[in-house]
Amino acid sequence: MLINIGLLCGCYIPQVYLSAQHRQISLDPKDLQTHGLAFITPSTVTGQEEEKQAVALTFSEVLIKERPDIRCITLAETLSAVNQVGLAEDYKRMFEDYRDTGIFKRDILRKVGEATKTRYVAQIKLASFSQSSDTRFNVFGLRLLVTQHAHIRLFFHIWDTQDGRIAWEGVDEMHYAVDVITEKSVTLKIVIERVARDLIASLPK
Repeated sequence: MLINIGLLCGCYIPQVYLSAQHRQISLDPKDLQTHGLAFITPSTVTGQEEEKQAVALTFSEVLIKERPDIRCITLAETLSAVNQVGLAEDYKRMFEDYRDTGIFKRDILRKVGEATKTRYVAQIKLASFSQSSDTRFNVFGLRLLVTQHAHIRLFFHIWDTQDGRIAWEGVDEMHYAVDVITEKSVTLKIVIERVARDLIASLPK
């Protein structure tokens, strides 16, 4: 009976397993509302530029929806502001230094804050993302029910552009599984949205 209902509906309720940690360092309540938050270019395990854009876009969309009290500058707006004031080379060099040291240089970070008119910038690091599937129900060789899996580990840092410190940090690891009757996999956008909601809910208000 449950299988019949699932087949008629096309899917089952997703099973989500979360492991999250966050640490409030110097970010006080109302800081983000007062000073704003700009997204800078994420880093990903694949290094593919299109995935960086997609991760930042999805995350900022969730932030705008969940926390409309925070003035959010999207990645596209940040890149435009940086380019308009002639900071493209400095911005590029900031990320090159970060790959070697794990630190964003304070002087360039401050310039990014001035360009975007925000005090805080949001950095996303997609540490891992994987997808898989397995057959749950098979009739005469026909796959009727497939469990689609996705696993993600993501870091979220908020940097203070005035003093160069990390003001808040969080990491979320999630396993997402859902039974479906199609071969459609669990997309990166689906899991980013879920992780983003969890991390954003932990931000100080």
